[in-house]
Amino acid sequence: MASSSSSSNSQTLSGKTFTGLGNLIKLLPTGTVFLFQFLNPVATNNGHCATSNKIITAGLFVACAFNCCFSCFTDSYTGSDKQRHYAIVTTKGLWPAPASEKVDMSKYRLRVGDFAHALFGLLVFSVLALLDTNSVRCFYPEFELTQKILIQVMPPVIGMAAGTLFLLFPNTRHGIGYPFSSEDENNNNNNNKDKDKHKKETTNDTKRPQV
Repeated sequence: MASSSSSSNSQTLSGKTFTGLGNLIKLLPTGTVFLFQFLNPVATNNGHCATSNKIITAGLFVACAFNCCFSCFTDSYTGSDKQRHYAIVTTKGLWPAPASEKVDMSKYRLRVGDFAHALFGLLVFSVLALLDTNSVRCFYPEFELTQKILIQVMPPVIGMAAGTLFLLFPNTRHGIGYPFSSEDENNNNNNNKDKDKHKKETTNDTKRPQV
């Protein structure tokens, strides 16, 4: 009976962790967060860790944290083949860039804000992962009582920091793991149409006979 009650409390607290930080999850690649939530109970043996469990859990954390940072240096565009392409951000644009003849790659160049978003993404994921009940019981069980307080305090603090960050460095990228809205799709298509129109006007001016 006590074991059942303890398990129930563990699930409730674990749920509160991600519910309380729910508004911050959208700052991270969705698939990465869900992957961690799915594999962490298995890796930690539901918080009852042996040495091997700690090694596996640490590896899972590092892999997911790396992906959160790496995703901030990726972006996507709609190519001339009408397909969505994902690529790595570089100082010149995107790489690789198939079917990009009609796309202005200069607007995708690497920016200072990309590093700021990567560091903040790492911070948010670390809070989510390290405050998870299974992680707490696995690595620092004596910290479990403090966990409840941090779950209530951390979300508004990080939320304020996020607001300041995105005010200074607006995020317009739609990299790997991030949703792409229909509004952004329409804006991208309109930009491509404007570029085609400008190209046609330039061609017509070139072909116009000189008087």
